[in-house]
Amino acid sequence: MEKNILIGFIREHKFSYIIGLIFMFLSSYVQTLFPKVLGNTVDILKVKGFKPESVYANIGYILLIAVGTFVFTYVWRNLVIGNARKLECHIRERLFDHFQILSPEFYSQKKTGDLIAYAINDINAVRQTLGPALSMAINGVVVCVISIYSMANAVNWQLTLLSLIPIPLMVFIMIHIGKLVKKRFKKVQETFASISDRVNENINGMRVIKAYVQEDKEVERFEQLNNQMVETNLSMVRVSAFLSPLIELCFTVSFVANLIWGGNLVLKGSISLGDFIAFNGYLTMILAPVLSIGQVITIFQRGMASLGRLNEIMGVTPQIKDTGLIQELKEEAINIKNLSFTYPGAKKESLKNISITIPGGHTLGIIGKTGSGKSTLVNLLLKLYNVNNGHISFGDTDINDFKLEALRNGIGVVPQDNFLFRASISDNIRFFKDIYTEEEVEEAAKNSCIYQSIMELPEGFETILGERGVNISGGQKQRVSIARALIRNPEVLILDDALSAVDTVTESEILSNLRNLRENKTTIIVASRISAIMEADEILVLDKGEIKERGTHSQLLGKGGIYNEIYQYQFVTAKAEAI
Repeated sequence: MEKNILIGFIREHKFSYIIGLIFMFLSSYVQTLFPKVLGNTVDILKVKGFKPESVYANIGYILLIAVGTFVFTYVWRNLVIGNARKLECHIRERLFDHFQILSPEFYSQKKTGDLIAYAINDINAVRQTLGPALSMAINGVVVCVISIYSMANAVNWQLTLLSLIPIPLMVFIMIHIGKLVKKRFKKVQETFASISDRVNENINGMRVIKAYVQEDKEVERFEQLNNQMVETNLSMVRVSAFLSPLIELCFTVSFVANLIWGGNLVLKGSISLGDFIAFNGYLTMILAPVLSIGQVITIFQRGMASLGRLNEIMGVTPQIKDTGLIQELKEEAINIKNLSFTYPGAKKESLKNISITIPGGHTLGIIGKTGSGKSTLVNLLLKLYNVNNGHISFGDTDINDFKLEALRNGIGVVPQDNFLFRASISDNIRFFKDIYTEEEVEEAAKNSCIYQSIMELPEGFETILGERGVNISGGQKQRVSIARALIRNPEVLILDDALSAVDTVTESEILSNLRNLRENKTTIIVASRISAIMEADEILVLDKGEIKERGTHSQLLGKGGIYNEIYQYQFVTAKAEAI
């Protein structure tokens, strides 16, 4: 996480933090009054003919101490621990916002399991560090300081010194162990990310796994990761489990020394029995915070490891530059001049010297073999990758002069990989926006030829789709995605091989609807089937990132080139084979 996120959050909630800390100090101070009052009560009871009123008064003080401790603790826990929960929510929102602006190449390099681990485990570890661990540390320091002062000042400083001798040794060992915990916890988080990624892949790819009868192999691979997770956790536990027994052993030594020397001081009359009981009460109070040091160090080191991971991910800067100022994309010609592009890390150009003008209101068809650069061109029009000035413009305005939001609001796209959310079909079409009416949703469904299929489902438009739309066919998913784009009625509509999963009859109906709907609006159709682009105003044939042919359907057939070859294969050869 960026430092200013934490600092900004603390500044925003500074008054609740200040009040919480004040009540935390009060709670700790009130707790330390109990041993002294208890010791005084014992001394009163030792005296023959003691006054019961004095005992009753002390009992009243003890009850007040209990009530005061309860009230003060309740207040500070609500404020400090409550703020930690708010901080957790705040960080998770900032992280999610950060995910939204990162570039596509970031997601091609990161595993889903890693990103899930950041958003859940790492943020939770930071919350525990800045909530429970910080509270235990501050509360423990206050209790220890007041208790040690009371032991030395009110009872016997030599006995206090003897009882506390093991503590520095314990702290030294715990700090050393804490560093080991931090390193091993980082490995635990990485292993958790691997397991999350494996589970995610298996769930999404379950049909493929079953189709290839790979269930047993996947179970074996998961068991290996699971065993690795166990080993990394046990490795951390072996270290962290050493802390509490060590502290208890050292305190046992302190109590033994205290009983021997303190008992002799009572017998000699150097201190009263009540003082000795109070001393042991203070020593017992110190025990709890010191015992928690191990837990605090473990949580703190986990939090620091997670904070380091979050700092790393939040430090990733978006590759896409959003420096434009223009807020709206209008219906204008799209001009592409001498456009070449190479994907980050690739050695070969995906596009080479592309030049094309798409007049406003025209339909452009793009066809070519797999890897010819069709989708790359679409990605650049959406500015999913940076484009140098002067290569793509809308009208007379360079693509870099538009704000990303304006650019992508003005362009509707149906991508190859149709992603549907686990929500109703209606919500998937309107993309969770309430600005569209039910009539508009139905009209978009009719124009994408999915309306009848939806009405045959048990709940119609309110049918809940499974994750990624798993409970409907590939063709139905494509048509729902087309409806999602059509309802927006964008200035530019791009269909990136969005008709590949529908039959030719349905394809023809959708294209006919598009011609009526998109009259005087720009449409770009990327396709692998010639039937999807035959009616386009102009067709580009891409091969190895270059425009090899261009023209209308009839013009390209007359050239007898690549386009004609594809046509012959898809229509003439296919018909002959069918006969």
